Amino acid sequence: MITGISPSQERTPALEARDIVFEYVPGTRVLDGWSASFASGSMTALTGPSGRGKSTLLYLLGLMLQPKSGSILVDGQDTGRVRDADRARMRAEHFGFVFQDAALDATRSVLDNVIETALYRRASAAYAKQRGLEILEQLNVGISPHRKPGQVSGGQAQRIALSRALLFSPRILLADEPTGNLDPLTSDVVVDALREHAHGGAAVIIVTHSPDVAAACDRQLRL
Repeated sequence: MITGISPSQERTPALEARDIVFEYVPGTRVLDGWSASFASGSMTALTGPSGRGKSTLLYLLGLMLQPKSGSILVDGQDTGRVRDADRARMRAEHFGFVFQDAALDATRSVLDNVIETALYRRASAAYAKQRGLEILEQLNVGISPHRKPGQVSGGQAQRIALSRALLFSPRILLADEPTGNLDPLTSDVVVDALREHAHGGAAVIIVTHSPDVAAACDRQLRL
């Protein structure tokens, strides 16, 4: 969980979108002047029908896409005004991501999947391994960290993916349908972990079609 957040960070949104316009095809806008801010210590659900641009918005908020116009701000800094390398550094240092399909590498061990982001943060391998083992245990993954994840259940895979996202206690955590393929019990584990992380000081944003997941959040934004 996040600790030691300064008063200035409490006043400034951890993440903010201002008048975002985005289109994949010229003339067909997926988002048209969308704005919202996300405070530290809160969990927000992005809801709405399929095709409204929720996942696209998450990629924009995560600095993996750039808007046609408008701004994405991290701690008040306009990310459109910095170099690509600096945006990549921001993404590595401040963000965690959880995707619906878990996106695990079946050729690598469970633990290696969890600690792969250490490469981008230049973190100690020893610390990353220790922290990775701790999170896998906390989330009760129920599989050897040295086993390859090719035959794990969907619930185990998503807990592994969540462990990876939480490895360095990111200040901003983005999750795209993290419970979409899970049974109710595993869904509760994932949502509880995300909520605990948010209430520890992070901004957590979840794209979801689940009324139960949305209800567990501090607020809902409908696209």
